[in-house]
Amino acid sequence: MKKILVGMSGGVDSSAAALLLKDQGYDVSGCTLKLFDGYDDENSLTRTCCSLSDVEDAKAVCRKIDIEHYVFNFKEDFRREVMDRFSDSYIRAETPNPCIYCNRYIKFDKMLRRAHELGFDGIATGHYAKIERDENSGRMLLIRPADRKKDQTYVLYSMTQFQLEHTVFPLFGMEKSEIRALAEENGLVNARKPDSQDICFVPDGDYAGFIEKHTGRTFPEGDFIDTDGNVIGRHGGICKYTIGQRKGLGVTFGKPVFVCDKNSENNTVTLGDSESLMKISVTAEDVNLISVQDISEPMRITAKTRYNMKDFAGTLERVGDSRIKVTFDVPQRAPAKGQALVIYDGDVVVGGGTIV
Repeated sequence: MKKILVGMSGGVDSSAAALLLKDQGYDVSGCTLKLFDGYDDENSLTRTCCSLSDVEDAKAVCRKIDIEHYVFNFKEDFRREVMDRFSDSYIRAETPNPCIYCNRYIKFDKMLRRAHELGFDGIATGHYAKIERDENSGRMLLIRPADRKKDQTYVLYSMTQFQLEHTVFPLFGMEKSEIRALAEENGLVNARKPDSQDICFVPDGDYAGFIEKHTGRTFPEGDFIDTDGNVIGRHGGICKYTIGQRKGLGVTFGKPVFVCDKNSENNTVTLGDSESLMKISVTAEDVNLISVQDISEPMRITAKTRYNMKDFAGTLERVGDSRIKVTFDVPQRAPAKGQALVIYDGDVVVGGGTIV
C-alpha cells in the first residue's frame, strides 16, 4: 500500500501516525469522522473525541505536515451502529463496549469503504497494535504490543482479514513519550493534548440518563434480589447498574454486596457477595476468528473478558455452530453479557466474540 488515508481524531496518536507514514514515503491524507454533535466545554475535566475543536486540531496538523484533510459526516451511521446498539444492549441488561462497535462498523468499515471510493489503497489509525501476514497460513495476524499497558487489541478483535490487509498501525513499538516528543519536535498543536477517556457521547458518565434521552424510554424501579431469588430491596432502574458494581446501589446490608446479574424481563437486579461474581467458564457468540479459520479441537489459550484486565490461561473450544467457550484455569471476576471475550495465543489475537 502506498496511498494511505489516516483516521485523525484530533489527538496526538493519530497525528503522529500521519507524520510517521509521510516520513516513510507514503502518499498520505488525513480524515476526521464527524460522528455526532460533540461537546466543546474547554473547562471539562474529562476528554472525549468528536468535538469541533478536535476537527480543528486535526486540520491544523494536516496543514503543518502539508497533507490534505477530509471531514466525513458519519453521524447517521454512528447513531445506528453505535449509539442505538449501546442503548439496546443496556436495555437487554447487558454491558456493551461502544468502542468495539465504533471500530467494527465505522472506522474499519465505513471509513475503509470511503477510502477505497476515493482511490486510497488503505487506511491507518493511531491504535497500538501490529498487523503482519503469517507466511505459513497466509492469514493476516493482529499482534499486541510489548507494552501491555498500551495494548488496544481487545477493541480490534472484530477486524476481518480484508480489513487487516488494508490497514496500517504505524505506532507499534513506540512509547507514548516518544510520540509526544515527535509531535513537539514537529510543532504539532496537540503534542500535549490529554488522551481521550470517557465514552465520547456520554462524557458525564451518566449512561442511564443518555439512554433515556436517546430512546425516549424511562426505566422504572424494580426489585433487588439475592442469589436465592429473595427480594431484599428496590433498585432505581435497571440501566443504572453494571455487573460487578458495589458503590452507588442506594442500599446497605452491613457487608459489601455487588451486582451479580440483571434480568430485563423481570426488571430485577441480583446482588451477592464477591464470590458470586466468579465464573470458571465464559461463552461468546457473534465470533470473529483472526489467526485461525476455525476451532476444530480444544486449544490452550489465554483470554480476557474486559479491556482493562490481564489475560488468563484456559482452554478454548467451539460450542455448536456459532459459539465459543473458554474454560479458565482459575475463576474470573464479573464477566458481563455484552462485553467481549478476546482470545490470545501468546501475543497473537486468535479472535473473540460477544459474551452471552
